[in-house]
Amino acid sequence: MDLKDADPKGLVRESYRIEGITLGECKSIFVDWALSLKAGTDTSDALRALIAEYGLGAPDHPMSGLLKEALVPPNGARRRGGRAGRMNADLRD
Repeated sequence: MDLKDADPKGLVRESYRIEGITLGECKSIFVDWALSLKAGTDTSDALRALIAEYGLGAPDHPMSGLLKEALVPPNGARRRGGRAGRMNADLRD
């Protein structure tokens, strides 16, 4: 993937240039980055391109960890609370 498509506003690039950036600041930048992607962009490909470009050279940077963490798929389905959870449980009994 082209780096221009992976980071259209250069937000991730700039995060690596900020001295002393915190994980919280990286999370805020990450959300802005995700919202700046064009519709239909493969997020996994974009994340891999960003890790290859920036993360490999700065493995201890908080953004590197965040980008790697974003590649991990979420855990499976979880129990729904409230009425929806009770209704599904009633159907299983």
